[in-house]
Amino acid sequence: MKKITLHLNNMICDCCVRVVRMDLEAMGVKVLKISLGEVVINFNPLKTTLEAIEKMLETNGISLIKNKEGIMVKEIKRSVISLVHHTTFNAMVRNSDYLVGKFGKSYPYLSSLFSKYEGITLEKYIILHKVERIKGLIEENELTLSEIAFMMGYSSVQYLSTQFKSVAGVSVSEFKKHPAQYRVSIDKLGKGSFATESDHEIPMSII
Repeated sequence: MKKITLHLNNMICDCCVRVVRMDLEAMGVKVLKISLGEVVINFNPLKTTLEAIEKMLETNGISLIKNKEGIMVKEIKRSVISLVHHTTFNAMVRNSDYLVGKFGKSYPYLSSLFSKYEGITLEKYIILHKVERIKGLIEENELTLSEIAFMMGYSSVQYLSTQFKSVAGVSVSEFKKHPAQYRVSIDKLGKGSFATESDHEIPMSII
């Protein structure tokens, strides 16, 4: 039996985790540990090849990350998703400071590395996720826009509204009329997700 850790790209939701676990077990592979973007497995190379595992992953839209830089970019994406979508930490610390502290690298280095692999700046990627989280909070209708602005680390409702429209292409009031029409799955957020592509038109000082 061979034990290895696989680093996976585009595996960023609980549904992905369930599907990968199920498909690996169907191949006779023992899953020792699995989380977003990573799985530790035991398998018999004589019965199941790594190439077969990679092909199975690709059928699910997931790819293996095979170099250190790619692994770090995957970890950056996972950290952004965790911070923005699963905590209320945004009101207490800038996202850039959080990432610098977590990875022990300068923000310019992290941003340059991220852009190299993803074709979008880290700053824009964070904003995409912040706006998508805001969409969800608006749709839940449990908080006022002022409360959402504070929770997500915005200095004012006006600033949130301006950035929201620049990214989503519609105002907050228009979004409320047809929310499902403007939602984007978090695994689809990235290059090309902005309604406005000009850096000069997208307020980006709040990360």
